[in-house]
Amino acid sequence: MYSRFARRGTRRGWTSAFAVLLGIGALTVPSPAHAADPYVDQLAEAATTPDLAWSDCADGFSCTWAQVPLDYHDPHGEQIDLAVIKLPATDPTRRIGTLFVNFGGPGPSGVDRLRERAHWPWLFSDELRARFDLVSWDPRSVARSAGTSCFSSIEEQQQYFATFPGTPTGPAEEPEFLARSADIAARCAATAGPILAHASTTNTARDLDLLRRAVGDTALTYHGISYGTQVGAVYANLFPGRVRAMALDGSLDFEGSANGHGADGANLPLDTRQGVADAMAETFDAFLRDCVAAGPDCAFSAGDPKLKWIALAERARLAPIVIDGTEWTYGQIVTAAGSLARPDTYADLAALLQQLFDAGTTLLPAVTHDAIFEREHPGNRVEAFYSIQCADSAVPTDPAVYQRVGAIEDLRVPYFGRTAVFNATPCAFWAAHDADRYTGPWNRETAAPILVLNSRFDPATPLRGAVAGAAQLARAQVVVMEGAGHSSMYVASTCAEHVKRDYLFTGQLPPTGLSCGIDRSPFS
Repeated sequence: MYSRFARRGTRRGWTSAFAVLLGIGALTVPSPAHAADPYVDQLAEAATTPDLAWSDCADGFSCTWAQVPLDYHDPHGEQIDLAVIKLPATDPTRRIGTLFVNFGGPGPSGVDRLRERAHWPWLFSDELRARFDLVSWDPRSVARSAGTSCFSSIEEQQQYFATFPGTPTGPAEEPEFLARSADIAARCAATAGPILAHASTTNTARDLDLLRRAVGDTALTYHGISYGTQVGAVYANLFPGRVRAMALDGSLDFEGSANGHGADGANLPLDTRQGVADAMAETFDAFLRDCVAAGPDCAFSAGDPKLKWIALAERARLAPIVIDGTEWTYGQIVTAAGSLARPDTYADLAALLQQLFDAGTTLLPAVTHDAIFEREHPGNRVEAFYSIQCADSAVPTDPAVYQRVGAIEDLRVPYFGRTAVFNATPCAFWAAHDADRYTGPWNRETAAPILVLNSRFDPATPLRGAVAGAAQLARAQVVVMEGAGHSSMYVASTCAEHVKRDYLFTGQLPPTGLSCGIDRSPFS
């Protein structure tokens, strides 16, 4: 068994208000026309329910380990330990049950993210936290939970990624990037061990059902964000009768992620077929429009920001731009401009772009690279991303495909096209395969309908993909947040939080056609 100690270090109307006031979190009973599909994944059924020994782990949280099979085809064979964290409901007398949360990625620690974000009011309001235990976990291959390890030490890992080339900005940079992508795949194959063959989202969905059983809930209440929506969609089709309520937030096109669409779907790079390049360009245009509307509150608003951006990018393509001794290459500037997930960083991004535009004539304090990006302890986030994503998704394996599509996308979506092409390139060289990766069906009838939230301009999970994913499910409704940014985790919308909260309380969808505004401008 993996050593836990080693890992530690390293559409119906609303349910009656009367029921809610009484604190009844009763399951929505499907009508006969919507009886749940009786399908149940038998591999998970055969596994032993984990015994959770919760202990205090500071700041009101409780923590435990959950033992689950490494290989569900051998449910009583080798086991791995999942790190699990809980924030208990603040009003036990009105408690409905457990709300399981997967914050996305894949790769970041769910344990760490719940610690950081459990009190974000636009994500988990006081009313929501009163009635649910919030539970998250490090999914298999992530951080503490049999984490994928491709390096002998953190120092080696950090040194390796510090020299990893950025997204190729042209054909001359592609050979090195492809070679390094093959190298990281080979390193992981050589050192990560058996977890690589069992890292798929299918197995994470099975783990989730064991966790549901372990906390004593008869059905699952779930909030999946970004990649967490893929976990939710797979769970809903492995255990359709056990869905009490499921909010998918910043949602994927599930079939597109797994296989692409049509006979040649898997011959396109993963994010290209998901429309990420178009989404980044559309979100950047929304950022510029919001900047103009904000006037002096946005540092990049003077003149024509669109023309300024083109001039800035094309100048950087010729030679790096230097601000107070810091060199910014074309690739770094495009990466910064595409880092649009968090609206609370838009003002910093605007200031950076203005500094770059004025470089050589203005002496403003430099905004460093770190001000634009969300920085976390590296953990094994990159390695876990590839071990899960490469297990889940069919992708081109011929490097020439990436080079050819890169040239096409660079012309079709200027500045942002290449980012989507090369994001998951190590998967082209990935040696491990999980025979249990989920490829459908996606439309098994669930016991409750599913709520999908998505912002109008999402650079990571495009609205068109969320609409496609919802259409693949048996019963799902999309509620659009009319703003820019990635998921309700980052897009503050009291309306969206109310919609999600009421749905999670009742298991019933809001009125058809509902959309939600955002609370404020990114520049206010």
